[in-house]
Amino acid sequence: MANLGYVGLGVMGGRMAARLIDKGHTVTGHNRTRSKAQWLIDKGMGWAGTPRDVVSATDVTFVMVTDSQALDAIAHGQDGLLAGMAPGKVLIDMSTVSPAMSRELAAEVRSRGGEMLDCPVSGSVLTLEQGKLTMMIGGNRATCDRMLPLLLDIGPKATWVGANGAAVSMKIALNLSIGVQLLAFSEGILLAEKSGIDRRTAVEVFTNSALASPMLGYRGPMVLQLPDEAWFNVKMMQKDTALALELGRTLGVPLPTTAIANEFLTAARGIGLEEKDCAAVFHVLAQLAGISA
Repeated sequence: MANLGYVGLGVMGGRMAARLIDKGHTVTGHNRTRSKAQWLIDKGMGWAGTPRDVVSATDVTFVMVTDSQALDAIAHGQDGLLAGMAPGKVLIDMSTVSPAMSRELAAEVRSRGGEMLDCPVSGSVLTLEQGKLTMMIGGNRATCDRMLPLLLDIGPKATWVGANGAAVSMKIALNLSIGVQLLAFSEGILLAEKSGIDRRTAVEVFTNSALASPMLGYRGPMVLQLPDEAWFNVKMMQKDTALALELGRTLGVPLPTTAIANEFLTAARGIGLEEKDCAAVFHVLAQLAGISA
């Protein structure tokens, strides 16, 4: 059993920390808002007052925060992750952030004698709770192999894809399809509905057809009723489409459907849906079609 840390105990991070606790590991955690982590403290997680304290107290620290700015904020400064870094320690960043920033942070970790892996995940709250979450790993291959047993305590599949920054690039390439698929799915549902087919029936057909992906399987029914707690909200989805568009411009890869999906996410934010699950793009398109969502 390992002595682990976890910084960023939100919807996904908190549940991953819980899985590690359930596997028998000692976990010390930190979250910007302590009250949101109280259920983990009640479950046996130790509490640390700062990210520095988490890294100092543990051998391997997992991180999952919202974006590049949040990662920068918790990594630097006298109470940051780097301040607690020492030779032999490992940082596993599960956030979806800029690949360039991820590589820069990995270099800073190495300069202090540690190692860092970027390890974003593919899946949702449901796939995590079902034990089906998969992970991509970027960084030193030997470090990846050493950390693999810990990662497999979170989910059944973890694939090394290359050097530092490669895994977040892979995650961005994956996630752009969420926005694109949701928009195409919404178009199809609304076209069926305006043809006189009940929306619930159309969703059932779509999610049991050859077109159904696992993502549409669990998010498709959200066009009938958005969840009270977003699994992946509009704001976070647009963060990822923006990262994809930035990476596409840098690498010279045109991403036309991603750009259109990004504009619909902007529209969703414009009508006050930014904290709703990203399936809310259906509501934007429904308004344009003159249909009550």
